[in-house]
Amino acid sequence: MKNGKLINQVAVVTGASKGIGAGIAKHLAAEGAAVVVNYASSKEGADQIVDEIAKRGGKAVAIQADVAKKKDIERLFAETRKAFGRLDILVNNAGVYQFAPLEEATESEFHREFNTNVLGLILATQEAVKHFGAEGGSVINISSAATAITPPTSVIYTATKGAVDAITRVLAKELGPRKIRVNSVNPGGVETEGFHSGGYAGSDFEKQMVAQTPLGRLGQPGDIAPVVSFLASSDAAWVTGEVIYVAGGLS
Repeated sequence: MKNGKLINQVAVVTGASKGIGAGIAKHLAAEGAAVVVNYASSKEGADQIVDEIAKRGGKAVAIQADVAKKKDIERLFAETRKAFGRLDILVNNAGVYQFAPLEEATESEFHREFNTNVLGLILATQEAVKHFGAEGGSVINISSAATAITPPTSVIYTATKGAVDAITRVLAKELGPRKIRVNSVNPGGVETEGFHSGGYAGSDFEKQMVAQTPLGRLGQPGDIAPVVSFLASSDAAWVTGEVIYVAGGLS
């Protein structure tokens, strides 16, 4: 921990109880950051990530908050400040998805995905900005390669991530004068718990995704985390407003 690139930094990672978010939380902690592992409902998963980080000599706490609720978000950042005294990094990772043909798109699914993936990201960033110090901060939005490959049956999900890419560029311009950098990381197909529980493992969808990926495999959470860590660090001090595909060449 003594030589990490994020020593003395504090990071909030939303939706970090499993999958890509858990991988990011563990990697940021390994680089020396104190990490808030946010979760909506999976307390057990979040506690497990905190425990893993602590066993490796890192610092972390789990804090429950639904990112789509302003009161929850205010509490999340108040508790972050109480636990660690400052805020330097926000990773907007919390996200939900469901793939279905256009005929099956519903109002309730539209609002479910947009509330978490777009409104939640805006609310979390809005609140984080109040807690960043005079030296600024780094916001990393987790988007998706779906915005480039626009796969069929993903109309609502891809719409949310298209919004995330646009928000990233807007806020990079708006928050730049306050030394706050905003970038987006767009993963391709990543093998997570959700990938398995959603029934995608071994499916035609998986085969097609791998076939379209020049590096010839699905991604792992560990493939995404180091890029987030780079964007969070001073190594990326001159990088803002970028949408970076971390997708094995999938396009």
